[in-house]
Amino acid sequence: MSLELGQVMAGWPLGASLAAALALQGVQAGRRRQALNEALHELRRPLQAIALAAPSGAAAQSAPIAAAVQLAARAVQRLELEVNGESLAPMLVPTPVRPLAAAAVARWEARAAMAGSALALEWTAGEAAVLGDRVAIAQALDNLVVNAIEHGGPAILLEARAFDGTLRLLVSDSGRGPRPESRRPGPTGPIARLRGRRRRGHGVRVVRRVATEHGGSFRLCTGPNGSRAVLDLPLAIEARGQ
Repeated sequence: MSLELGQVMAGWPLGASLAAALALQGVQAGRRRQALNEALHELRRPLQAIALAAPSGAAAQSAPIAAAVQLAARAVQRLELEVNGESLAPMLVPTPVRPLAAAAVARWEARAAMAGSALALEWTAGEAAVLGDRVAIAQALDNLVVNAIEHGGPAILLEARAFDGTLRLLVSDSGRGPRPESRRPGPTGPIARLRGRRRRGHGVRVVRRVATEHGGSFRLCTGPNGSRAVLDLPLAIEARGQ
C-alpha cells in the first residue's frame, strides 16, 4: 500500500532534520579526525628533536631518553591508527624481560622519590623471555609502576618470578596509610598536569590489553595494606626449556 501524500509531507520535516543532524555529525567527526591527525603529525617533530638531542657520547645517559621517546612514538602511532579506523598489531618476538623491568625502575626512580616513595626491583626469574612486543611490555610496566607511585606507596616493589611456563610480573606497594610529615610534596607545574588525575583507569586498561595481546592475564587486588598488580605472560618456548 502506498503512502498518502499527506503522510509523506507530515514526516518530511522530521526526516530532513535527522538527515541534517547526521550530516552535521559527519562533518564534525571529519574535522575532529583531521585536527587529531594534524596534532599527531606535529607531535612527531618534538619527539624527533628530543631523540636527536640525546647525548650520543654517553650511552648510559641517553638510553632512558631514547626509551622514553620510543614509548611516546609507539603511543602516537597507535593513536593515529585508531583515529583512522585501524589498529596496531603487536610485534611478537622472543623478548628478554629483565632489561625492560630494570629500565622501567630506572625511568621512574626520580618520580617515586618526588612522591616520597622508594622503588625497587627484585628479579628471581633468571633470563626469562616471552614471545612478546618489547615496547608494549615496557608500556605495561610503566603503567603498573606509575599507578603504584601515584595511588599507593611508599614502598614499591617490582618482582619477577618464572614458574610453570609463565613469567609473573608483580608490582606491589605498602599502602597509602598515614604519610610522614617529612614527605616531599608532590610535583607541580607541567609534571602535575601530565599526571592526569581526572583520567582514572586508562593505565589498567592498557595493561589488560597488553596481557590479552600476549596470551596472558592481569589482575589487580587493592586493600588497606596496599595493592598488588599481577601481570602473567607465557614464557617463550626456548625459555621454558631452561
